[in-house]
Amino acid sequence: MAKIIIPTPLRKFTNSQSSFESEAVTVRAVVQDLVDSNPSLGPQILDDKGDIRSFIRIFVGEEDINVLDGAQTAVSAGSVISIVPAIAGGSK
Repeated sequence: MAKIIIPTPLRKFTNSQSSFESEAVTVRAVVQDLVDSNPSLGPQILDDKGDIRSFIRIFVGEEDINVLDGAQTAVSAGSVISIVPAIAGGSK
């Protein structure tokens, strides 16, 4: 199974789960499984079309899916997927 790591800022939408496992074979399908299991997470990482939001970065291992096959990047048993949401803020 592929394992997706849920970052701390998004855990409030997953009942504090830090990870999720899926038997899906693409990043898109793993993310969809995660959202199906945690519907309140959907609007945080998916746009109105169901695509991964542009400010969300997803990595398989250490590779950004944007330099691979995007959401169609293949995953397999043992793959580790990380979600990296944009973080803004700070002081002037």
